[in-house]
Amino acid sequence: GLVITGSEVFHGRIEDRFEQVLRDKLTGLGSTVGPVRFAPDDAELIAEAIRSCLEEGAELIVTSGGMSVDPDDVTRLGIRLAGAEAMVYGTPVLPGAMFLVGRIGSVPVLGVPACGMFHRITVLDLVLPRILTGEHIGREELAALGHGGLCRHCEPCRYPMCSFGKP
Repeated sequence: GLVITGSEVFHGRIEDRFEQVLRDKLTGLGSTVGPVRFAPDDAELIAEAIRSCLEEGAELIVTSGGMSVDPDDVTRLGIRLAGAEAMVYGTPVLPGAMFLVGRIGSVPVLGVPACGMFHRITVLDLVLPRILTGEHIGREELAALGHGGLCRHCEPCRYPMCSFGKP
């Protein structure tokens, strides 16, 4: 399930570009995208959207946006209100320093920062395949990504045939 957050998108002031980016990454790894929900910058409504995806059987929740330290960015709080535990916020990886992982029961929840919309490769590309194989990603696994955690923005990009994400 995808939960696209942000009042600008929710109210139609800007066009969402995150859904297609996330959809492409997930389907490229053999996953099927189920419910897609949009929520404004309101922690309760974000939590409600997450719970809705879970009720429809989502086995992974990916949220987008609202992950920075700006007071309006309440996606982290919405994830917690939805019942997430074992939340880890922040990674030693660029792009993707404000990434979040957590779990609601057995369902992984990922918070993807805005960089995921602007950069072809981010921490999501390092973590998503591991999560889809059932691996539990926590503080220790994210910390280990610090070795090789700086994308060089090579032209042309050769990921995964590069040093990004490799110790």
